[in-house]
Amino acid sequence: MGQPRWQQTDLERPAEVDPEATARTLRVSPELAGTRLDVFLRLSLRNTSRTRAKRIAQQAAFDVNGRRLRPNQRLQPEQQIVLWRVPVDELDEGLALPELYRDEHILAVHKPPNITVHPTASHYHHTIIKLLEHRFDGQYFSLIHRLDRDTSGVLILALTPGADRAFKMLLESTLPIPEGRQAYVRKTYQTITWGIPREGIIDLPLERDPTNSLRVKMRVAAPGEGLSAQTRVRVIEQADGYALVECELLTGRQHQIRIHLAATGTPVVGDKLYGPDERLHARGADGLLTEAEWELLEMPRQALHAARYELSHALTWAPLDIRAPLPDDMRAFWDGVKEPSPVGG
Repeated sequence: MGQPRWQQTDLERPAEVDPEATARTLRVSPELAGTRLDVFLRLSLRNTSRTRAKRIAQQAAFDVNGRRLRPNQRLQPEQQIVLWRVPVDELDEGLALPELYRDEHILAVHKPPNITVHPTASHYHHTIIKLLEHRFDGQYFSLIHRLDRDTSGVLILALTPGADRAFKMLLESTLPIPEGRQAYVRKTYQTITWGIPREGIIDLPLERDPTNSLRVKMRVAAPGEGLSAQTRVRVIEQADGYALVECELLTGRQHQIRIHLAATGTPVVGDKLYGPDERLHARGADGLLTEAEWELLEMPRQALHAARYELSHALTWAPLDIRAPLPDDMRAFWDGVKEPSPVGG
């Protein structure tokens, strides 16, 4: 299925639309022509359940001329759907965002959990980018890499377009390397798992899961298919059926650590998508999780933390070693488990 293309629009705001709403357009690809509007939105928007898509269709969907659309309306090829949506968040100016490294080219911060890195329709103000733009008026910021909303830890941003290009090429292994220089990137995460993982390298190819209606889930692919993916796993501590684990990404696939650990029988604590029941992901997005389901998850977010990025500077070639300590919520959870004992102890 062709992916819809979001655009910021300069359309005239319909009179009934909230003054705080922001507009995006979504193009109907030919293969989705004839689809109902609410079904189209469920297929096109990430993290959107059937109930949520219908609500968005009822409250936010217009055509380019400002006419409200009906949820059951059949769509035409190349039709432009305009969604006028009020961001549900507000900028938290007091949010701690510790700097881990800074020079004239890049800034590395310790991203807290439960904050989106880049503005979206529903999370527009309360994002890393908007927070930094507010604190450093006029400064250029661009994400060199991304972390999921729930994931905490090292996040690196470019301060110039040149740094943005160079560091992205470094991460993609396409940066030209001067003679006598060395280019390397090592990414280490920490997580807490249900069960004790086997140490060593997990080598399982990954692919997008076409059976998941939210379009966000990946899965292990059949041998010889999908994208190659390897994760090196080391158990730091274990206690009472849980483990504090270090994972080094040898490749950088979407959700790689979470899928690899779940596929080998030790999912990440708090994971709504790859943990006890994938339906918890949609229910969580809709705010429908019950107390029993929260207890099943044990943590309100997946216990995953980007702990360390070791890399060569893409412009100066100096070695960088950027670290973020384990965040308070993961530390508190681990401390709350029975007194952890070192492996082999």
